[in-house]
Amino acid sequence: MKKVLLYYPFEIAKNANSGSKLRPKEMHQAFLSWGKENDAEILLLSGSSAAREELFNTWKSEGKLEDIWFCYMENQTIPFWLTDKGHIPKKPLIDLKVMKFLKQKNVPVGVFYRDVYWKFDELYPLKGLKKTIMKTVYRMEESFYEKYCDVIFLPSDAMGEYVDINKKKMALPPGGNAKNIIKKEKNSAAAHGIYVGGINNEDYGLFLLLDALELANKDHRICDLTVVCREEELAGLPSDKRNRLEELNVTVKHLSGEALNELYREMDFAFIPRYRSTYNDFSVPVKLVEYLSNELPVIATFCEAQRDIIETDGYGLICADQADDMAKAIEEMTGNTQIYRHNIKQTFADKHSWLARVKKVKSALLKEEL
Repeated sequence: MKKVLLYYPFEIAKNANSGSKLRPKEMHQAFLSWGKENDAEILLLSGSSAAREELFNTWKSEGKLEDIWFCYMENQTIPFWLTDKGHIPKKPLIDLKVMKFLKQKNVPVGVFYRDVYWKFDELYPLKGLKKTIMKTVYRMEESFYEKYCDVIFLPSDAMGEYVDINKKKMALPPGGNAKNIIKKEKNSAAAHGIYVGGINNEDYGLFLLLDALELANKDHRICDLTVVCREEELAGLPSDKRNRLEELNVTVKHLSGEALNELYREMDFAFIPRYRSTYNDFSVPVKLVEYLSNELPVIATFCEAQRDIIETDGYGLICADQADDMAKAIEEMTGNTQIYRHNIKQTFADKHSWLARVKKVKSALLKEEL
């Protein structure tokens, strides 16, 4: 039986309440499903540095790590040397030991390099000496991947420009789950859109969306809006912004999990109104995948990575980060929602699911035709 090694140099979160915590779990499950179909044993090496070293030594002595087909690795927002509790590694050499072993055995290795926010001063919170030290450690991590990895997997092709690793780079499907969605009957003639996310940062574009909604509804109401956000963020909004939500009859809810999935069934489409920036151009919002997994067409701003996913297969509409252009998109979407939903049902699961992601990892590392 072939063996595939998943190497996660961190502890997998028990409560996966964000995309970064969910992805390692979903990839593991997708690999397990793929392994059953392809007669491959999936070995997961994860946990604290001490736990990884103990398991690695055990597997090595038992001969379990012989004949590994390929290895898929994940990284986190902090360098892998610092993922132990307190950011102090108990066994700082274990990652080097694992990668040297795989290199000696000629095992192809690919790492999902998830973010480069540390390269953007406006996003990276550290200052002064701490910032200088951490950026040095991040660059050491990039050098490590260049030495020991064969393929660098990315959230989008556009991010490759900011990754200083001289190895093959490749975007992976964003990872979604196919669902059998049964829509709830509507009680209103107006279409119903949803925005899920932060409301306390101008970059997220909620108030751009409100301006567009007001323009779209100026002659007659064609779209209602529901906003799902954290309760503390709503409480922290200035009174004039809270009043604007009320003036436009926006419904505000604080939901997650299955309750949010139920709400999605009542919606016609969803919004990602982020302002365009260099960082937003190459990042893929977790909510985009969540919306599409729930068969919701998307109106999104012209940020390159999300535009590629939405436009390539007709999952929604792209507009400028301007109220008048977004208002036109709302008007167009209200009359064509079923077309975009049909496109999502036809291709999203096959092209963008977690299983599609696993298949692309395998093909890239084994140098099969993609």
